[in-house]
Amino acid sequence: MTNIMGLNHAAYRCRDSEETRQFYEDFLGLPLVDALAIGTTATGRDARVLHTFFAMQDGSCIAFFEAPDEPFEFKAQLDFDLHIALTVDQSTLQTMFEKGKAEGIETRGVSDHGFVHSIYFRDPNGYVVELAAPTGKTQGSKEDRRAKARTLLTEWSENRA
Repeated sequence: MTNIMGLNHAAYRCRDSEETRQFYEDFLGLPLVDALAIGTTATGRDARVLHTFFAMQDGSCIAFFEAPDEPFEFKAQLDFDLHIALTVDQSTLQTMFEKGKAEGIETRGVSDHGFVHSIYFRDPNGYVVELAAPTGKTQGSKEDRRAKARTLLTEWSENRA
């Protein structure tokens, strides 16, 4: 087992820090808890970057870099390419689904994945954000799930060609 204790933050590029803040703080309700202006990188290169952090209840954050002078290709992501999944309860899932539709934000779902129900939004940067509400349906013990995952991965790897 690893000594990694949890997620501190996951970071992504953004087009506009304020537009991103409006989605993550005003719409999703994740408070902006820190920001860091970077004028020089650790290697001594001049930079013009703003790094912002939005906190979840467990203290972990989703973070963004706005670097207007650095090229970056923003493109609409497919769920299979890249998405950010955040845990909510069933009540919040329904409330956020209705809120997304009411505010004209691209909103999809509800998808039943067995162990979670999920809805999906697209943020202003093109990233897909999933809200996932556990259903309480267990998929077996942790050991059983790990064994099943290993078997599925092995079978996939052997047959993917």
